[in-house]
Amino acid sequence: MAAAPVKTAGGNNAYHNFHNDFAHIKDVNERRRLALAEVDRAPFGWYHVRAILVAGVGFFTDSYDIFTVSLLTLMLGIVYYPGTGKMPTNSDTAIKLATSAGTVIGQVGFGTLADVVGRKQMYGLELILIIIATLAQALTSSSPSMNIIGVVIFWRVLQGVGIGGDYPLSSIITSEFATTRWRGAMMGAVFAMQGLGQLGAAIVMLFITLGFKNSLTGAATLGECVGDCAVAVDQMWRILIGFGAVPGCIALYYRLTIPETPRYTFDVKMDVEKADADTEAYLKGKSEGHPDEVARVITQQEAKKKMAVPKASWSDFFRHYSKRKNAMLLAGTALSWCFLDIAYYGVSLNNATILEVIGYSTQGAKNTYEILYNTAIGNMIIVLAGAVPGYWVTVFTVDTLGRKPIQFMGFGILTVLFVVMGFAYNKLDPKGLLAIFVLAQFFFNFGPNATTFIVPGECFPTRYRSTSHGISAAMGKIGSIIGQGAIAPLRTRGATPGNPNPWMDHVLEIYALFMLLGLGTTAMIKETKRKTLEELAEDSSDEEGDEPMPEPKVQPQMTPAAAASGVDEIQGSK
Repeated sequence: MAAAPVKTAGGNNAYHNFHNDFAHIKDVNERRRLALAEVDRAPFGWYHVRAILVAGVGFFTDSYDIFTVSLLTLMLGIVYYPGTGKMPTNSDTAIKLATSAGTVIGQVGFGTLADVVGRKQMYGLELILIIIATLAQALTSSSPSMNIIGVVIFWRVLQGVGIGGDYPLSSIITSEFATTRWRGAMMGAVFAMQGLGQLGAAIVMLFITLGFKNSLTGAATLGECVGDCAVAVDQMWRILIGFGAVPGCIALYYRLTIPETPRYTFDVKMDVEKADADTEAYLKGKSEGHPDEVARVITQQEAKKKMAVPKASWSDFFRHYSKRKNAMLLAGTALSWCFLDIAYYGVSLNNATILEVIGYSTQGAKNTYEILYNTAIGNMIIVLAGAVPGYWVTVFTVDTLGRKPIQFMGFGILTVLFVVMGFAYNKLDPKGLLAIFVLAQFFFNFGPNATTFIVPGECFPTRYRSTSHGISAAMGKIGSIIGQGAIAPLRTRGATPGNPNPWMDHVLEIYALFMLLGLGTTAMIKETKRKTLEELAEDSSDEEGDEPMPEPKVQPQMTPAAAASGVDEIQGSK
């Protein structure tokens, strides 16, 4: 009697289980070829939109949590530093760096684990960690033995670990489920949720400020916000932070019930008999299946021979990246992300400071309410005018213009903008400076901020795709730590009461240098537009004896039903 078809668990109306469409086909390589062709050629539809939303909600939450930090430190300064209304620079910097430090751990850790144990096993765990850390942070307080700054830092580190895990997981899951023709747009749309997350943070800040207006108007300055005013601000920052857990809770079900990606099932697991036995055992209420070991070994050996996909291992990982071509590609994606984030986070996480420096948040403000209101409106202006349009222009052009040209253009224009802001800083009026700053936000996102996320999710082989994306993203966060911790604080060097940020021009000049370096590292990446993931993987294995992975080629009329009937409609099948 023929063995029952081997199926994998998972699947919902956002993530279809393509693997199970072809589970009846015993030839593992043929099954892989048909399933991946079905994924690659699928016309863009509501299925893809749902997949974008499930992955994108995570990035909405990530961005909301990351970019509320400048508003958080502003309000913590009011509540816990009465008289001055502003926390010390070192405390402000420590809170902002805490999330980035945790993010580095999450990106490398979750990225590696997704290659080791599977995408399905890890997806959702990072979101649970974000939700727990967000709610705990919103409920935290100080005590005689514990400082509020330290407690907030602790929870933001854990929150950062979860946020870090979302980068490689959402990227590669979207990439491995996407149609080839619009893969860049799908990944770009997921990442574009960052802009909506920033906008969401500004909107929530605006509404809670309006809600507590009566308590805030009595304090002429931030330092005078005490009593009822301080209690109101204390409630405001908790609402602001806690709201970040809501979208994560909405997406959690879909993340926990996705199927394993077909590419990971075929290229990494390759254990068909064990999967079949485990499925049968699960249906009988048992914890584990026990397949015939002889049949299991034979099936695995046959799969390894036919699929021509190298087995993932530490020795193979170092062998793969010991090749100059592959090492340069990883260096290109990692350093491009690092140089970008030095400037991007150094500027973006200090939006409130930038608005203060150019006089927007305090200009004409008569009390604490107007200062906080102007800060919320100022952030909305920056996000709506620059960030959100930039993200979506990338979504609509990345599959036609290509990733590499957009990244080159972005780094080039940003270099010019930061040179102008830096060297003409003391000559520009506040409105002119704000206009250039908004323009920079646009070209961050219609430029390297989007493409440095997209390319690492495409250009590496399946067995190391998540790890390599995690390494690249972690280098970006290390860059953000450098930008926030080492460069941004230089703005206060030589500060006086009348001039609190005398070095802001030099800080912007330093950012210009890193944008220029980004042009060089962009030359090291590859163009991934309209190429299947197997073609891109073959590009990295076509030297020094690696066998190229089989490339699925299918005619438009190919359907799962035709495959089930045994009719091979593939021209040039292998």
